Amino acid sequence: DDVRCIVLAAEGTAFCAGADLNWMRKMADYSRTENLADAAKLAEMLRTIYACPKPTIAQVQGDTYAGGMGLVAACDIAVSVDTAHYCLSEVKLGLIPATISPYVIRAMGARAAHRYFLTAERFGAAEALRIGFVHELVAPTQLEAKVLEIATALGSASPNAVKVCKKLVQDVADRDISQPLVDATVAGIADIRSSPEGKEGVSSFLQKRKPSWLE
Repeated sequence: DDVRCIVLAAEGTAFCAGADLNWMRKMADYSRTENLADAAKLAEMLRTIYACPKPTIAQVQGDTYAGGMGLVAACDIAVSVDTAHYCLSEVKLGLIPATISPYVIRAMGARAAHRYFLTAERFGAAEALRIGFVHELVAPTQLEAKVLEIATALGSASPNAVKVCKKLVQDVADRDISQPLVDATVAGIADIRSSPEGKEGVSSFLQKRKPSWLE
């Protein structure tokens, strides 16, 4: 309960340069059964990050390629240095970005994915921002401060509301605005209003005091 957010960071010049070369050499001799088991591990890791009930921030301090794009996309928020480069390089190796695709396509949109999945072009941080893959660009010296600023904002909000809000985005995104969806959102606001933190948040606002989770 004390954990308010999780920052996914890396060391070195690259955030993630893609698959390990020694692993790729071994992979060449894998059977299909072995490939399925190996890919399932990567898929489960990405799903675990995406579904984590705590908000996640990708702190991207350097170049991000292939599977690394999946790590960034699986996080809720991505902050990148303005010097980083990005690439979905799989097709150059005769492969496809299959396991990372659900997260990367959600992050950059289908239109951008059509281009960068198919061409394997390397693009800069400004383009990553333009297509919505990352939320903000900063100078390398400002990266940790910006991530701390966002983490502080997350920490000031109701822990339960943040958890429910994260799931709300995942449940609502790209769905038709049907009656079942409308009904679900109506139930969602009714439930949160009657929750202990919902009541405390409104009461503290009206009474002009800090809510209990900030005391």
